[in-house]
Amino acid sequence: MRQRSPLANSRRSAGQFRNTAYMVRKSRPYFDAAHEAGLMGVQGRSTIGRTFALGAGPLDDRPKLVDFVRCSYLGLDNHPLIVTGAIDAIEAHQSLHWSCARTRLNFDLLTELEATLSEMFCSRVVACSTVMLANLGVMPLLASGQLTAGRKPVVVFDRIAHISLAYHKPVIADETQVETIAHNDIDALERFCREYPVVAYVCDGIYSMGGNSPIKELRELQERYGLFLYIDDAHGISIFGRQGEGFARSQFPQVLGDRTIITASLAKGFGASGGMVMLGTADHEALFRRYSIPYAFSVPPNLAAIGAALASCMIHRSTELGERQRRLAQRIEVFDRHIATAEQGNSLPIRMIAIGSETKAIAIARELLDAGFYTSVTFFPTVPQGQAGIRVCITADHEERDIERLCDCILARMPDKAAKPLIAPPPVR
Repeated sequence: MRQRSPLANSRRSAGQFRNTAYMVRKSRPYFDAAHEAGLMGVQGRSTIGRTFALGAGPLDDRPKLVDFVRCSYLGLDNHPLIVTGAIDAIEAHQSLHWSCARTRLNFDLLTELEATLSEMFCSRVVACSTVMLANLGVMPLLASGQLTAGRKPVVVFDRIAHISLAYHKPVIADETQVETIAHNDIDALERFCREYPVVAYVCDGIYSMGGNSPIKELRELQERYGLFLYIDDAHGISIFGRQGEGFARSQFPQVLGDRTIITASLAKGFGASGGMVMLGTADHEALFRRYSIPYAFSVPPNLAAIGAALASCMIHRSTELGERQRRLAQRIEVFDRHIATAEQGNSLPIRMIAIGSETKAIAIARELLDAGFYTSVTFFPTVPQGQAGIRVCITADHEERDIERLCDCILARMPDKAAKPLIAPPPVR
């Protein structure tokens, strides 16, 4: 009888994959303080570029803030073609949503969208209403062995995989063994590959709090051991690749194959709404469309989202995409010339300003808000306790002077964050 590997943790009846009561108890003071400071639950109306009018009431009476929170990295979320595409789709069908299972009836425009995305990203794309539902739809199939020739894989999570991935650990654990390894720990992952015949690794392409997965090394493990890769590239789509195929997809061969699934957002760099699953085989697509519960019984993207996404596809197939990608890279360089972060010098649009104290991070974010800049204060459970900070999302639509003004405000409060010249920029792999 095969003994259980020492790499594997013993299964506990409760609290192994989720401890909601502890999380609420530890984080509630920070949430309360952030809400009281006006940093969360904010409402407003977009104007032009990255500016929005804060609060409610007549627009002329509202303060105007520069937004460094939204993840529309190419500035497409208020692109006139995308807005028009959403409106035109609704008018064409005289409807917003059909209330029926997707296994029965779908909008013709949704079929067109999926076919267009499949051609652009050289995979079999299924569009979903959100990325989290896309993940929820695939993961039980993966855990059950249906995507790995009937052999249930050991599913290994990166420790800081996004909550839209990690949230599903208990569901996966009902089917198979679930493990968690340190962030980007390739050696630990290889040990699992050596120990078990079938292993699936779950990670982000670009992580929401900065940094990226080592795609090159992961592909080497895939070639050597048959590792199944499940990558959520919500923050990487559109900003990399000739047609915006994303950080992860652009590093794989033309054919995705039967050991890789990539999920991504249509609501961040893509500038529309919803999510998608990139599948590599017809069999995987058929399994998803027939047996994914969220696919069948959750709402599909509505017509506004579909029309917006089709318009974004047109932009992705034009020279404008490359222009916006280059402008984003230039805006990132502007920020990096002023502020030192762990991400300084890479080509990713997320910058984390490490502070440590939750109270101090909330206070500084409030001061930046008072100066006209809305940034994301981050604390537990988004980041570990005692590692609070401020996240800055840089986009192609930010004006250089606004980035420089934000940097000046940060340095006035944290002069130790002044950038120093890099000897060699850290590569993005």
